[in-house]
Amino acid sequence: MGVLGAIAKHLDALIGPGAMLVYPLYASIRAIESPSSLDDQQWLTYWVLYSFITLFELSCWKVLVWVPIWPYMKLLFCMWLVLPIFNGAAYIYGNIVRKYVKIGGYMSSNYPESQRKVLEMMSFDARKSVERYIDRYGPDAFNRVIKAAEKEARKQ
Repeated sequence: MGVLGAIAKHLDALIGPGAMLVYPLYASIRAIESPSSLDDQQWLTYWVLYSFITLFELSCWKVLVWVPIWPYMKLLFCMWLVLPIFNGAAYIYGNIVRKYVKIGGYMSSNYPESQRKVLEMMSFDARKSVERYIDRYGPDAFNRVIKAAEKEARKQ
């Protein structure tokens, strides 16, 4: 039991840095270089949650010393946040954070009031797509889309 016991006892110290820091750093760099914003959301959310965990540990270290399973709980939670099979950080953002946080201040003020109202009702990703559409085809094309959607909504 000597070697296996020592490995089991220090599993968090052996796996933790790779799972909680090295892989997320690598994946964050890849996310920065990719054109998709979905992986950006995953890794930005991970780093925010990891920062909260670290602040919690720093604030409550005197109590956590007495909780022998804390390092393993932290390791499991961080692995759930990090591993691509789970994408826990994106799950937390999509199902918890997005419900309570209204994304504001990221929209350009170049849009007329009617377009701004429509854009404010959209999710951040949809808003980015619409803004690209407006940049490509112009605000008149977006107005035609809005009017067609309003007309279709009145039919139903």
